Amino acid sequence: MTSQHFIDLEDKYGAHNYHPLPVVLDRGEGVYVWDVEGKRYFDFLSAYSAVNQGHCHPKIVGALTEQAQKLTLTSRAFYNSTLGEYEKYVTEYFGYDKVLPMNTGAEGDETALKLCRKWAYKVKGIPENQAKIIACEGNFHGRTITIISMSTDPDARNDFGPYTPGFTIIPYNDLEALEKELASDPNIAGFLVEPIQGEAGVYVPDEGYLKKAYELCKKYNVLFIADEVQTGIGRTGKLLACDHEEVRPDILILGKALSGGVYPVSAVLADDEIMLTIKPGEHGSTFGGNPIAARVGIAALEVIKNEKLADNAARLGEIFRSEMKAIQSDMIELVRGKGLLNAVVVRPKGGKTAWDVCLTMKENGLIAKPTHDHIIRFAPPLVITEDQLYEAIEIIKKSFKEFE
Repeated sequence: MTSQHFIDLEDKYGAHNYHPLPVVLDRGEGVYVWDVEGKRYFDFLSAYSAVNQGHCHPKIVGALTEQAQKLTLTSRAFYNSTLGEYEKYVTEYFGYDKVLPMNTGAEGDETALKLCRKWAYKVKGIPENQAKIIACEGNFHGRTITIISMSTDPDARNDFGPYTPGFTIIPYNDLEALEKELASDPNIAGFLVEPIQGEAGVYVPDEGYLKKAYELCKKYNVLFIADEVQTGIGRTGKLLACDHEEVRPDILILGKALSGGVYPVSAVLADDEIMLTIKPGEHGSTFGGNPIAARVGIAALEVIKNEKLADNAARLGEIFRSEMKAIQSDMIELVRGKGLLNAVVVRPKGGKTAWDVCLTMKENGLIAKPTHDHIIRFAPPLVITEDQLYEAIEIIKKSFKEFE
């Protein structure tokens, strides 16, 4: 079967809610993926940073297959023999009292919003149904109706109303706007923020922004909620992106690489004062905390720690940004990022855009994807070696050179 056969199948039978690069992947290992014709590519998207540990990491796949043959799902109507061990491991790993397990990043964000509102009414004393949550322009927290209600992206938001109330939107990386909002309304319960805005194009805020934002939240008794679904688990050169400024979020949202990309696993972490405001029957998930997810989550986090992948991301990220900045190309407007979460802002040339650059890189053996039409995000698996990184950099350089 050819790549075109599978593309045609998706086009005919699948909803047209994605615009993929025209490559049909069939197999993956480490930093590489192969298409159905057998051509090998460097994967520089990592399933939007879900595959930090590399494709099909044997330790994680082993945990999945072993547990899948024993017990897959019980629902939370009963206890199971793996969840408690996972809960102990993940809370100690990140330093929180409690974890609420879910499946996807969007579910994690929804859970955090509910926790924040429940805390607002039960602990802070905000009048019923008056709690407000601040979010930032350019955010991406998922695709549910409530999450897109705080989105400023027309593609994510338009024609999906009516929208969920209770959100205030301020500019990202703007402490003055944050304090103005916090000071103006005693009913603000939380501030939801991405430490680095991934979908917005790897927008890294000014140094000190997160720390000062956290301090402002403390000043006004507002919860600091960090969406680290994409930036967490070693991606930016620390375990969490918030760790760069020694910020400990009141509510931490994790997903994607929490499973190494082999299973949907997300988590919301908080201390007892916040987490225990939700009582039995008030929130849950059939699959959240299932035995496979628990075993996979432990294995995925062990790989991050044992293979020192955050350190690798920090070191190789410096090399990558330096090499990108050295490329002599009229199309490269800006290079930014942290760790191995990086972006190149592309200036159109002769009618050619970031999409055309990505098509050329694909032909040359590396796959990445534009975001917002003019930005290419580069996020390889964190298991990449220095030699592999330099080989991939040569492909990127060659591809840009073809547009000279």
